[in-house]
Amino acid sequence: AYWRDTTLGSGTDAWKYWAERCAGNLCESQWKEIENCIARSAGTCMTMGTASTMACIAEALGFTLPGASSIPAVVAEHSRLAVASGRLAVEMAWSDRKPSKLLTAGSFSNAMITQLSIGGSTNAIVHLIAMSLRAGLKVTLDDFDRWSRKVPILANVRPSGKFLMEDFHRAGGLRALWSNLTDLLDLSTQQVNGKTLGESIAEAQIIDHEVIRPRSNPLVDHAGTCVLRGNLAPNGCVIKSSATSGQLLTHRGPAVVFENYSDLKKRIHDPDLQVTADSVLVLKDAGPNGAPGFPEWGMLPIPEKLLKQGVRDMVRISDARMSGTSYGTCVLHISPESRSGGPLAWVHSGDIIELDVPNRQLNLLVPEAELAKRKNNWIRPREHASRGYTWLYTKHVTQADQGCDFDFLEGGDYAREPDIF
Repeated sequence: AYWRDTTLGSGTDAWKYWAERCAGNLCESQWKEIENCIARSAGTCMTMGTASTMACIAEALGFTLPGASSIPAVVAEHSRLAVASGRLAVEMAWSDRKPSKLLTAGSFSNAMITQLSIGGSTNAIVHLIAMSLRAGLKVTLDDFDRWSRKVPILANVRPSGKFLMEDFHRAGGLRALWSNLTDLLDLSTQQVNGKTLGESIAEAQIIDHEVIRPRSNPLVDHAGTCVLRGNLAPNGCVIKSSATSGQLLTHRGPAVVFENYSDLKKRIHDPDLQVTADSVLVLKDAGPNGAPGFPEWGMLPIPEKLLKQGVRDMVRISDARMSGTSYGTCVLHISPESRSGGPLAWVHSGDIIELDVPNRQLNLLVPEAELAKRKNNWIRPREHASRGYTWLYTKHVTQADQGCDFDFLEGGDYAREPDIF
């Protein structure tokens, strides 16, 4: 948990110090010390990674007992909560209280507000879109964009902030944070314990205002996660702007293109790679269909020769995801993805790309006639498989802006039990 006099956060600080290792600023023994203390106990990452984010999302949707999202794994409170949750699950089964009753437009709005206010993982965006479509509702990137312009980040937790999840829990947890957002939340939504959200947070209070900021002093006043569009992402893409250096949110630079992950691994640290700090690193073929499987490759590594020059952030663009513990100026979830013939597939090294986060734009500055020519000359990659599960997956998986889910699972109807007797 601690390396010398530094508090470590799993994932986030692993990336940070690995960059220093690659730059030659840490020796092998120092790196081993960090490896041995990056995770302090059993449980999930203690930063606001995807696991912590989705625990908060589950609580926002009403699927957990109050306070469940931030309890450290190894404390007695966690065991008591597990017992109470098991008892409640049995009670719900006997009383026919269905999870579908908790999934409403209001609960999904609360979940989006929660993701934004905690500086949560961008993976939550994909999950919430998929969940809403399975529930017969429809959360879209436009909904996230609308809320992102209103919701501040109040959780001062890494990678956007300074503290860890255990600090967040001691400061009052999610209910305390929600108590500062009552004008935005739908307080009438039902929780798994039979109470409304408003009733569940009625007595909540912030204990440490440095960890959970008041609205008057937010960590970020709005738009910690932004939805971008433009000719490079017609159906949208996202960037976690709160976890960037902040210096590259408006940037124009030449593309350095990697056709796939194998190409990236082979060339990214090549001393002869034509790249500067102003370059835009582009990774193709890493989306839902491309990899396949939508892997967390979106935090492209900084080339070693630039690390040694002191560069610690660059604009990076891909149709991939990234870990909730990751950081940097990484544009993710570009839709349509490159393997589906989206504009990302047509980018060439040397093309100028313009990122304009304040205006929510991502554009490829290439003449329309040239783009049309590239589109006509584009050859679809060979299919990953002609049979089996991989074939089924690639034929039916949706794009990132649609939740990266099977298309045949959308809709609010539920399959009946088969009549076997």
